[in-house]
Amino acid sequence: MTIARVLIVEDSPSLARTYESFLRKDVAETAIADTGAAARDHVAGAGAPDAILLDLALPDANGLELLQEWRGAGIGCPIVVITANGSLTVAVDAMREGATDFLVKPFGAERLLTTLQNAADKARLERVVTTYEKAAGRAEFSGFVGKSLPMQALYRMIEAAAPSDASVLISGETGTGKELTAQAVHRNSKRRRKPLVSLNCGAIPKDLIESELFGHVKGAFTGATGDRAGAAERADGGTLFLDELGEMPIELQPKLLRFLQTGEYMRVGDSKARTANIRFVAATNRDPLQAVRAGLLREDLFFRLNVIPIELPALRERGEDILTLAESFLERFSREEGKPASRMSDAMRASLLNHAWPGNVRELENFMRRCVILSVSDGGALDAPIPPSAVAPASVRAATSAGPASIDAADPIPAASAGSDVEAPKPGLEPLWVTEKKAIETAVALCDGNISLAAKQLGVAPSTIYRKRDSWADKTPA
Repeated sequence: MTIARVLIVEDSPSLARTYESFLRKDVAETAIADTGAAARDHVAGAGAPDAILLDLALPDANGLELLQEWRGAGIGCPIVVITANGSLTVAVDAMREGATDFLVKPFGAERLLTTLQNAADKARLERVVTTYEKAAGRAEFSGFVGKSLPMQALYRMIEAAAPSDASVLISGETGTGKELTAQAVHRNSKRRRKPLVSLNCGAIPKDLIESELFGHVKGAFTGATGDRAGAAERADGGTLFLDELGEMPIELQPKLLRFLQTGEYMRVGDSKARTANIRFVAATNRDPLQAVRAGLLREDLFFRLNVIPIELPALRERGEDILTLAESFLERFSREEGKPASRMSDAMRASLLNHAWPGNVRELENFMRRCVILSVSDGGALDAPIPPSAVAPASVRAATSAGPASIDAADPIPAASAGSDVEAPKPGLEPLWVTEKKAIETAVALCDGNISLAAKQLGVAPSTIYRKRDSWADKTPA
């Protein structure tokens, strides 16, 4: 363990000695303070230790006040708070005040050591980011292309985060490379020889996602004809990537939280507890704090996963990287399509730099592929201004930048473009599901087939659209 000195602030002598015994083999020096006053004196006299284990219930002080006091004084060492079961709200308050992590009584030696090690790793990563020098660096890294300052910071963050087992929460607009980031974290970690298992929480029907995550046993539900391992079991020893975390049903999130805390889970329909050693990486294109406020993401789950936050820069913030990526895509797609390599004209380069790219790298990639396929190229200059079809509608751009929006009667969905399979409105009454189908399919068409973006525009979960589409398969309009 990279922690040498730990201060245990605990008023129960038996618990303090228990924690000390847990740490004896891995920590060179421990000290015990049974009151808030003794803890203050120790930190003031001996200086800040490498980590503090802080019980929030002390006879002469409020643990939160001690936490605020130390953080206000610039004590930057990891502080892990201890709380009783049923007091998670207090623990969340402590995280807001600067606690690095929390433990719920009772806990064992392995849980304590793992939590302290993760806390130390997080503190080390924060120091790396703080001291990062803004200098030009690599143009490529682990699948990424770009040498702008935001990307250099991202490369350094991934390199620093990868060796740790601490959870990572990736956020950013759609198309910025969240899955690529998860792959880079895994590829550069000590778990790289073990599986990276991805689970898209927004693409799985609500009633199946628990089975996809934890597995099920034969007969657990209709259609469960045999035992099946879930993503948690398949990722044992490796990394579990939870994509579109904000789309996970709120009722499943407590089970995921318990899995994060204890490493234990049960298959659906089973009574046998199983364990898995997993590194968690999650991603969302929502603002995580906004999702918490909206009741879509549990606050305690957010704090558990947000040990190492990685926010991906939008393409419009990356300057000349736009041209570097465009040239890379142009070369690749010309080779794949068997066409002579072209260069971009000055006018095209200017239009690429001036576009806002609401779909980010994914939108740029699709546009460059379209340019290569549709061009009659002789290897000369390619001059293809961005067509209207490559620009998301204004309503979609607003949804991407401002968060979830909804479409109501006062803001009707415009007609689908030519070639869409959306039926034209008919006079008179029609079944509700037909009207619903038209609205959803039109939104999907406007979003260029992007289900997640269409769901955001409609104010529903992507899984709702998938379920609706399945239900239409055997229906015929009246």
